[in-house]
Amino acid sequence: MKIQLALDRMEISEAIELTRKVEDSVDWIEVGTSLIKEFGMASVRELKKAFPAKTIVADIKTIDNARYEFEMCYEAGADVATVMGVSPLVTIEACMQVAGRYNKTVMIDLLNTTEHQKRDLMKYKNAVFCEHVSKDQQEELGASNHGAVENNFYGPDMTIAAAGGITLDSLDLIRKTLNPSIVIIGSAITKAEYPAEAAAKFKLVEAK
Repeated sequence: MKIQLALDRMEISEAIELTRKVEDSVDWIEVGTSLIKEFGMASVRELKKAFPAKTIVADIKTIDNARYEFEMCYEAGADVATVMGVSPLVTIEACMQVAGRYNKTVMIDLLNTTEHQKRDLMKYKNAVFCEHVSKDQQEELGASNHGAVENNFYGPDMTIAAAGGITLDSLDLIRKTLNPSIVIIGSAITKAEYPAEAAAKFKLVEAK
């Protein structure tokens, strides 16, 4: 299980400074949607420049204009870029084609997808599938439970990620129900009083 650090709602310099504190305990570095919206591809370029050995995820959440946005992310140094699973299949297909051309990876964000949509997406076996509890659901409804999400759709060789309000307390349940290859951790590390210690605790769980 890999740990993906989600960086949001901060300056690029803050993101780099924070990541330096925790880089030994994380595997993938996510340039969050808010960073990309505020600072554009400079955020992706700067994080890749600062951490060239890490897998950089551009959480652009593409829903249209796929070729342009994915080419932009990969040219800026992203190793992975995200597309919304509720997008038309022609959009997903375009993302997969661009990723293949650049030898990069697509992460399909399953936020608000139906079971029918998920089944249609399962043909993209080279993608990462991200089960995602939304930020608004966490903040407005106080809900961050992945326990109802089970690994019912995925083949044994498919890559699953889990995102949304994950804490040390909720991680055990997520592993039992979803068994993700990647857990995406944001505020449990970035807003911790001691981020390095918080990240190290996740790393210990990951190693078990």
